[in-house]
Amino acid sequence: MNNLLKISLFLFALLGSVLQSSSQNLAPLAKQFIESLDADLKKQACFPFDHTERFNWHFVPRERKGPTFHDFNEQQKAAALTLMRASLGEPGIERTEAIFALENILREVENRPPNDAYRDPLNYHFSVFGDPAGAKEWGWRLEGHHLSLNFSSDRHTIISSTPSFMGSNPALVLSGPEKNRQVLANETHMGFAMVHALNETQKSTAIFSEKVPYDILTSNDRRASLLQPLGIAYSALNSDQQQLFQELVTLYLSRFTPAYQGLLQDRIQEQGWEGFTFAWAGSEINAVGEPHYYRIQGADLLIEYDNIQNDANHVHTVIRDLQNDFGGDLLLSHYQKNHLRP
Repeated sequence: MNNLLKISLFLFALLGSVLQSSSQNLAPLAKQFIESLDADLKKQACFPFDHTERFNWHFVPRERKGPTFHDFNEQQKAAALTLMRASLGEPGIERTEAIFALENILREVENRPPNDAYRDPLNYHFSVFGDPAGAKEWGWRLEGHHLSLNFSSDRHTIISSTPSFMGSNPALVLSGPEKNRQVLANETHMGFAMVHALNETQKSTAIFSEKVPYDILTSNDRRASLLQPLGIAYSALNSDQQQLFQELVTLYLSRFTPAYQGLLQDRIQEQGWEGFTFAWAGSEINAVGEPHYYRIQGADLLIEYDNIQNDANHVHTVIRDLQNDFGGDLLLSHYQKNHLRP
């Protein structure tokens, strides 16, 4: 990460921490971000709420719409970062900033030149859908390599923070000044702790395949579908295993703002933990070169973790909300009635 971005992240850390813990209303910050842009950048960043671009999400290096940190002056960069931080919980902020910085490490791992644009910590795009200053629904997205964060708001409240994708390549830095850095370490270690906590009979149910999917199965689908209900049921776990399972789910939900995380936890409590399952594929050895995958389903939530690429040193994780991705069925109905705009 370059020095200017580091300075901006530092200066706005305290402000972002206060904002993300105190409010679900992102509209004033989104409005400030938009107002900081000149006419050309506004044209690049702003879309109607019912535009097809809203669903055009992915997590691989590719051409994207929306301005990046390369396009921003310091005021604009600060406004963008403040909006980002207010939209996430502290663990989500930390992972997002680490994913930015990991592009520099990946550039070195792949022996790319210093000015390479394919691996670039500044190449993350900001897009706003709808009018944050208005009375209707609106949303925004931050996206680039290994990161796709999608937010929907209605009546001054975040009603959706999914799809939410975070990835890490390398999963574990093997050499250089950042050796042993592991951006998604907790997701990895707690997943292994969960499968290792099972007895052999439970493993025979939880482990559905020795072969690992090449990627997350939901990919970048517009609507995530409930995957085949493989794995072990929450009700088949003992109390210690159930506690570990709940901690693993909470780890993922902690990426979101405390208020939005609370909404999802309320849903889980209402529907009950008994409907959840934990499924595993691949190796039980926690080491580079040992492919593994797990997924969690329940309360209309779907969490996937996959590590197989680059000799099993390349992690993808995603949180999907089967009720409420991109704001859910109510907003989807709005799009369909008003015809999606190209």
